[in-house]
Amino acid sequence: MPNFRPIFFVNGILLVFLGLFMLFPALADFSADASTENWQVFLTASMITCFVGVSSVLITRDRPSSLTTQQAFLLTTTVWLVLTAFGALPLYFSNYAPTYTDAFFEAMSGLTTTGSTVLTDLDEAPVGINLWRGLLQWLGGIGIIVMAIAILPMLQVGGMQLFKLESSDASEKILPRATEVASVIALIYVCFSFMCAFAYAAAGMDMFDATVHAMTTIATGGFSTHDESLGAYSSPYIHYTSVVFMILGSLPFVLYFQAVRGRPLALFRDWQVRWFFGILSVFVGIIFWYQHSAEIRSGSEAFQYALFNVTSIMTGTGYATDDYSAWGAFSVMVFFVVMFVGGCAGSTSCGIKIFRFQIMYQLLRVQMQKIIHPRGMFTLYYNGNRVADDVVSSVMSFLFMFFLCFAGLTICLSLIGLDTLTAFSAAATSIANVGPGLGEQIGPSGTFQDIPQVGKWLLCLGMLLGRLELFTVLVLFMPAFWRS
Repeated sequence: MPNFRPIFFVNGILLVFLGLFMLFPALADFSADASTENWQVFLTASMITCFVGVSSVLITRDRPSSLTTQQAFLLTTTVWLVLTAFGALPLYFSNYAPTYTDAFFEAMSGLTTTGSTVLTDLDEAPVGINLWRGLLQWLGGIGIIVMAIAILPMLQVGGMQLFKLESSDASEKILPRATEVASVIALIYVCFSFMCAFAYAAAGMDMFDATVHAMTTIATGGFSTHDESLGAYSSPYIHYTSVVFMILGSLPFVLYFQAVRGRPLALFRDWQVRWFFGILSVFVGIIFWYQHSAEIRSGSEAFQYALFNVTSIMTGTGYATDDYSAWGAFSVMVFFVVMFVGGCAGSTSCGIKIFRFQIMYQLLRVQMQKIIHPRGMFTLYYNGNRVADDVVSSVMSFLFMFFLCFAGLTICLSLIGLDTLTAFSAAATSIANVGPGLGEQIGPSGTFQDIPQVGKWLLCLGMLLGRLELFTVLVLFMPAFWRS
């Protein structure tokens, strides 16, 4: 059995931080109206969370010096589950989420930056609730980046070992320790958040909306303070501002650091970034053309709606300016495909991710060359470097397991009574961490409120699997994991 003391210690520290962040919504509600009990809800949840966190730290007595691979797997999964369980408390105590299941679903959707919601009447919700939802996604976004940089490459999950910070070539080392890299990238993340908030305010948002939307935009989360999402704003400046920062949140944050350190061209030379913009341009062009041909919109308006909604879904943000599922069957299929793409590794975006499509393309190219030249020797390359066989097998295993989990989740959702489109899109949007599904019930103009409670727990599992790259969670169910 593994030593659980480091797991309790780290979870305890993070719970204390989560509890302290609950004080911000408490102050916001107190400032808005001290006579209500809204601020007391967050204060109570903060005290409970901090108490449990401090107790967990004290139980361990000393700080762990290192983590084994087994402990790292356990820690990665338990952190998301524990923080979600306590992050749901303010939503449940306030009665804004009808049941704890709804509160857990909302918190899981927030911390995994999925963006699916069960809440309605957001325009009338207390400021603390909307601020807390934004904070959950903002904290989840920075946690995802740190995990992708410091943990997943070590665990060799889904080909992420391709992005190890150190290599045999000293010139490729970014910083000697992953914690130092994470701290600098966190600073960049904070700077982007401030830039986004000021840009939204300059485009016409009030400062509170600008702050919340900045947190959920840079985290590619998609929670909004309005039921209509960013469709509540008719300003194209707000929509284009959102597009810029959704894209910034979907690019590798390590490359931003390299740009700051004097290598600005690294961002544009990276194969992931080039493919990301290429794929995005293709889908935007398809939806732009379709709106013209179907006489839905034309001109600059058609481009604005195509660019915003395709970027939102592909990056996994989940904002919407219109119910694109009502545009016709063709647009439904296009957006369904876009859900799976995702952004770049080392960003806040999820989905399959661009680099896996690149590895798969390289593998197919090599296989075709071997058919033409059976005696030839061919090698896979990524960013000019040779790709090891273990990376290729990890990527292919991930793709197989991704669609296997998607199929299994779809079948389970169908068994509880959901129609085909709802089951398919709900499974896709949860495991790809996108947010809205397709159709009237869970589409951009709907919510997940009417999904049965069993279905909400299934979708929470899908969000967790998608966010933690599947194998990080699934390996815990193997008996051999606990014996090794």
